[in-house]
Amino acid sequence: MRTSTFTRTWCDLSDGDARLRAHGDACVFLRDGLCSVYEARPLQCRTWPFWPENMEPRTWREVASFCPGVGKGPVIPGEEIRGVLRKQRAADENGR
Repeated sequence: MRTSTFTRTWCDLSDGDARLRAHGDACVFLRDGLCSVYEARPLQCRTWPFWPENMEPRTWREVASFCPGVGKGPVIPGEEIRGVLRKQRAADENGR
């Protein structure tokens, strides 16, 4: 699917930024508690919860209070997290 088609179909524009539509409090791609497009999920989802604004300890604890994946599974190495943050910053700078 072309990016422009995806954006028109599944996103809302806010202050010039495209954000995935929500269905109530949930993502439109959430089915039975699981991501229905996991392998093709956009960068916004691939980098969650390692967004720059979530990296402060206080904010991280807040995210952990509602995100069931935080603190579960294997520990992610710092260099991998830094790589995710670099991707997110680059996408933000490029207006994606």
